Amino acid sequence: MSIDKACGLVLNKRDLRETSIIVDLYTREFGKISGILKGARTEPEKFASNLELFSLNEIIFYRKTRSSLHLITQADKLNNFTGIRQNMDRANTAGFMMELVNSIMQPEDANEEIFNLALASIKELETNYNPEKIATIFKIKMLSLSGFKPHFDSCVSCREKIMGQSKFSLSRGGLLCPNCMQKDPASRSIFRGTIATILHIEKNTFSSSLNLGMNPQIKKELDLILNAFLNFHLGRELKSQRVLNKMEEAV
Repeated sequence: MSIDKACGLVLNKRDLRETSIIVDLYTREFGKISGILKGARTEPEKFASNLELFSLNEIIFYRKTRSSLHLITQADKLNNFTGIRQNMDRANTAGFMMELVNSIMQPEDANEEIFNLALASIKELETNYNPEKIATIFKIKMLSLSGFKPHFDSCVSCREKIMGQSKFSLSRGGLLCPNCMQKDPASRSIFRGTIATILHIEKNTFSSSLNLGMNPQIKKELDLILNAFLNFHLGRELKSQRVLNKMEEAV
């Protein structure tokens, strides 16, 4: 075993027996890792952090070579993002971001761009009064950076540039041109403005994308398409997404 240090956001935490906890983090140095904190439930003073969901922590751990579950011996809280925890909409959005990262990223597949995106998005939630917009931009950037994104640059079937009408195919994971639409009868129409918005966000930074205007119709279609794409290819709906959907319906 080697001793390593990492800075990471907490994706998930669960109890192990009566004394310990297991935590999943997305770290800058190693990507997604899981570790056990022995005695953390019975002796919480052993660690300087309680490793709350979406908090930023510095950890020291013994990295095991024959197991994906490492031993965390030290955890220091760097930022608990208290401002987010005081607002239900923001806290639920932050929880969704962490669940999305946890669902898409494979263990120990480091991607510093994704770490920076997740951290920037969480920081933005503390001061930005539009968590829905942040969540939408995060989804698009996350899918793009992870290589998991839908294909919007051209026809996903023939690869020809689409100049006019198109439809979105869930099963094929992208746009279909008029010549290829019959290949998926279940494909649905999509606004050109929705396509332009996705391409703009993919090609620009997170901070500059926050300045992009989204009319309600485009925003609604973006969420419908992105959520349907995620549900189809993950084979399930994220629990945190169901919570966000119910909150939007209640407004």
